[in-house]
Formats: sequence, C-alpha cells, structure tokens
Amino acid sequence: MLYPNLTSKRIILASKSPRRLELVRGLELEPEVHVRDVDESYPKSVAGAAVAEYVTLAKASAFSDILGENDVIITGDTVVLLGEEVLEKPANIEEAKAMLKKLSGQTHLVASGVAVTTLKKGKPHTICKVDTCKVTFEELTDEIISHYIKKYRPFDKAGSYGVQDLLGFIGVRSINGSFYTVMGLPVHLLHKMLQQV
Repeated sequence: MLYPNLTSKRIILASKSPRRLELVRGLELEPEVHVRDVDESYPKSVAGAAVAEYVTLAKASAFSDILGENDVIITGDTVVLLGEEVLEKPANIEEAKAMLKKLSGQTHLVASGVAVTTLKKGKPHTICKVDTCKVTFEELTDEIISHYIKKYRPFDKAGSYGVQDLLGFIGVRSINGSFYTVMGLPVHLLHKMLQQV
C-alpha cells in the first residue's frame, strides 16, 4: 500500500473538480468528495502565486467543521497569471474569449495550491504548498478559440482552458514544470504531504 499511515483514515476531497478527483485517485486513494460553495475572493494585498495559497487555505478553513479525528481533508486551487494579471474562471463566453486571446502566443504562469488538513489536539492543522509551472501557448485563431469555448465550455477552469483537453493538445507549445500542476493539483507535493500525516 502506498500510504500505510492512512489505512484508518477517511480521505476527503473538498473539491467539485473532476480533474482533482482523477489526480487523487491516481495516488491509489478513493476519497469521499464533499462540495460546498466557498468564497474565492482575496484581498488586493495578495498577488501572484500567493492567490492560489490564499484561496486553498480559505477552502480548507471552510470545511474544518466536518473534520473528524480520523479525517484528512484535501483542498486545492489554481490560478493562471499573465504578468501581474490573475486570470480566474471566466464568468461567460466573452470573458473566456478575452482570456484566450490574451494567452495566445504568450508565456504564462500557472500556480496550484494544495492543502492537507487534519485534527491535532482537537484543532484543525493545515499544511499548504504551492507549485508553479510556465506554459507557452501557440498563436490561437479566433476560429479555434470559438470552437473550443463552444464545445468544451471551460467556465470551471482558471484561464479558460484545460491542459488535458483539446487546447492542451493543439495550443500548448511548451511546459516548464509539472503537467499536473497545470491540470489543477501538484500531486508530487500532495504525495509527500500525505506521507507525513
């Protein structure tokens, strides 16, 4: 078994992302999925990759009320950074188009946070780490952008794209870092964190 220290633990993935569920399952775990609406806003004083950390910790805090003695809660958040601008999930087609046009032919940074929360002496104890990855896009035509948004509906994805689907196949020229960080969860970090629970 990959995590003998977790045999008596209940693993909870506090995320509605099917990609995060797929990645946690890739670590040979079968988590319970808990979903609730969490405020993902952040203060103006928080910028860059720290946004992913801030929101990841906010999500961890939002689920602390369900935390039992033998529970391990996993939370995560991903942001796309183009220079100083944070590209979050698009609210509509127009926002998605605008984001993809900005990313076209450019190199951007993807920051993904992951947190593991357990009870220590009756109080929630959270460890949070952030990984970053540089992604360079090909030039994207208006036709490709429109087709992608219409067919793949990337409204639940930071930066309006999924690296694991069509736009990743044809739009990503290079990745400098972990593919899975771009996908939404730095599983290499999560693995180390779970070993220490």
